[in-house]
Amino acid sequence: MTDFFYNGSCSCWSGKIYNFVKKKSMLKNSSILFLAFLFLIACSTTTDEKVREEAFGAKISADGALPIQEMVQKMGTQTKFETKVSGRIVECCQKKGCWMKLDKGDGSTMMVRFKDYDFFVPKDAAGKTAIMDGFAFIDTISVEDRQHYAKDAGKSEDEIKLITEPELVLAYEATGVIIRDEIQK
Repeated sequence: MTDFFYNGSCSCWSGKIYNFVKKKSMLKNSSILFLAFLFLIACSTTTDEKVREEAFGAKISADGALPIQEMVQKMGTQTKFETKVSGRIVECCQKKGCWMKLDKGDGSTMMVRFKDYDFFVPKDAAGKTAIMDGFAFIDTISVEDRQHYAKDAGKSEDEIKLITEPELVLAYEATGVIIRDEIQK
């Protein structure tokens, strides 16, 4: 119905019905607009980043984890240091995910292995953040092990042949790991 058919001056039943329907229609349209407005507000308050976490090994929490640089400072000259630690993964075993290396923030890395070879991490973990519980220690990695790790990392035969000396490194044995991946929308 439009105003063309009814001018609102009639007091008959058809005029009353028309006014009732018109008011209901306006109320319905207002409700729809209000709900659309609420929907837009709800959508605009979502964050642009989400964090996805995956856990491996023993169940741990991120509470109390030290950034890797702080762990290195607190460890000092100790040969073993039990703590939770967090850092950015720069390399990971490409065969099984049985080891990874974390950036120490000074151009070097910390080798991480998993207690009793009980669990592995995803092979695409590089670039993500690891939070681990376990202990750091000073380790000598033999030539054979260094070559094995290089092969696992996908290095070329020429690069592997260049490994001729054992290496003294900061290592970590993790009992549990949380891997965080910040997802950009």
